[in-house]
Order: sequence, then structure tokens, then C-alpha cells
Amino acid sequence: MNFKVGDLVEVRSEAEILATLDERGELDGLPFMPEMLPYCGKRLTVHKVAHKLCDTQTRTGLRRMERAVHLTGARCDGSAHGGCQTACSMYWKEDWLKPVTDAPTTSPQDSRLLPLLEINTRKPPAEDGGERYSCQATELLRAAPSCLPFTSVGQYVTDVRSGNVGLGRTVQGVAIGLFNRLQHLARRVLPRRLWLKDGLPWGFLKGRLTGKTPTMTLDLRPGELVRVKSKEEILATLNGDMLNRGMGFEQEMARYCGRTARVQARVERCLDEKTGELLHMKNPCIVLEEVVCVGVHSLNCPREFVPFWREIWLERVPAGRE
Repeated sequence: MNFKVGDLVEVRSEAEILATLDERGELDGLPFMPEMLPYCGKRLTVHKVAHKLCDTQTRTGLRRMERAVHLTGARCDGSAHGGCQTACSMYWKEDWLKPVTDAPTTSPQDSRLLPLLEINTRKPPAEDGGERYSCQATELLRAAPSCLPFTSVGQYVTDVRSGNVGLGRTVQGVAIGLFNRLQHLARRVLPRRLWLKDGLPWGFLKGRLTGKTPTMTLDLRPGELVRVKSKEEILATLNGDMLNRGMGFEQEMARYCGRTARVQARVERCLDEKTGELLHMKNPCIVLEEVVCVGVHSLNCPREFVPFWREIWLERVPAGRE
């Protein structure tokens, strides 16, 4: 690990990056995507050291990533992937970056790089002939093939040394992780009457509905100020799987209950990480400004997902009550 949070780095030139990539436009299984090209030659700050990540495809827990970082303000705009609006924080291998020096640098372009990247944004078509995409999110299990166990103490040392989180957040994350593992064990070996808080993980969220979940249309637009409803109000819209019309609500999102934020965008398209198919939402979701998953409930995973919000979980803040 050569970089830490707060380091100023320069993204290497197209020619330098091309020299690190294989025929699939990848380094160690991680694609360099067309959306990353505008950053070549730019100077950015390390936001997080991406030494681990949540496995959102097979739900196996954390995975180990080698020599990669997230950069401040560098999120994927989906322009080469059907307009996907997931806004993932992109992974940058350290080989694609260099420390900033006082000497000015040049950023020579290479006409071979973009065609290579564009070709590799596509997977073979689905059975119905539908288009499928390949991106960093769909290929993360190849880029991070090793599971990172809870008992691996080194990850917590790296969290602190890299500047990802402080000691307090590290202790908090470990405590929540330990509690959740004890809850899982209790559900396996103890009779239900002995379960603490119904055996739920920390946060103790439980949807209340058994039938069809409700919906609401507010027609929210970017710039509008909204308040996230209370935890109790949101739980009343969820089924036993913590879903509302197929959209999940998680413990990390519950931390924002009662807070206000501005609408950043309406989300209508996102990639299915497992299949690479571009999904079109029947009911658009909302993305809120500066609202991300900070990993408190996932051992301080630095991936920082942007949560999707159903409009029924939000309420407008009337003018003059900001």
C-alpha cells in the first residue's frame, strides 16, 4: 500500500495505463473503464484505501482487494454502460496513479485505449438477446477473489493506518460485527424464546407486511429538500425480507432516518451486478446528496454505495422550514 487517505495523486496518461492492461482491458481482473478516461492526467485526492469490499453478489461477506484506492469525486457516470445511474465509486489500481511532484507532467493520449475499453464493456448477450455489460462492479469477484474473514486483524490495522477510519469507528465496527455473529449463532442453536431481540442483527430492523407493499409518488426533482421518514414509518412499508416493491432497506440507511437532504437525482436505470443486464425501474428511486453507506454495519467497508430511496420513505420539507 503506497497511498493513504488525503494523499494527492495524479492519474497516469492513457499510454501509461494501456501498458498495464491485458487484452481484456484489465489489471488483476479489475477493468479500467471508459468512464475513467477523462481523469487521465488529472490530480485528485485519495478518498479511501480500497483494501476490502462488500460482496453484494453472493453475500459471502468481505473480500480482499490488493493495491487499490477510491479517489474523491471520481464516481462512474455510466455513460459507457447504458446510462447506469448507480454512481459507483471507481477503483483505481496503484499502478494507474503516481505521487504528485512539483514538476509539470504531460498526459499523452493513446488512440488504442478507448477501443479496447469499449469492446470490453460488453458481455455475451443474454438468452433473450438482451444486451449485457461488464464493469468494475460486475467483475469484482474476479478482481477480489479472496474472502476476508472477520478474524483477520490486519484489516483493522489497515483501516486505521490508511486513514479510512479512526480507532473509535474501528472498535464500533468490530463490536457490531461480533454482535451480529452471536445473533446468527443463537438463531442456529437456541430455541426462539431465548433469542435476543428476535435474533435480529444490530439495528433490529424488521418489516411488518406480509402482502403487497405500498407505493407513493411524490415526483421529487433534483434540488428539492426532503426528510427521511422515521424508522417506524419506513418499517411499515416493508415485508419480512426488508423489501418494498423489490427495493431493499438496510441498517446503514436507517442511520439517516429523520435527517434532511437534497435530492440529487431520480434513478431509472441500474446494472444488475450478477448478470450485467441493464434494469429499467418501473418505479424510479431517489438518490440524495452526500448520503452514502459508510460501512458502520459492514466492518467499515470503504466502498461507499449510494443508497436508492423509495419516495414513500421520504417527505418534502415545506418551504420556510429548512
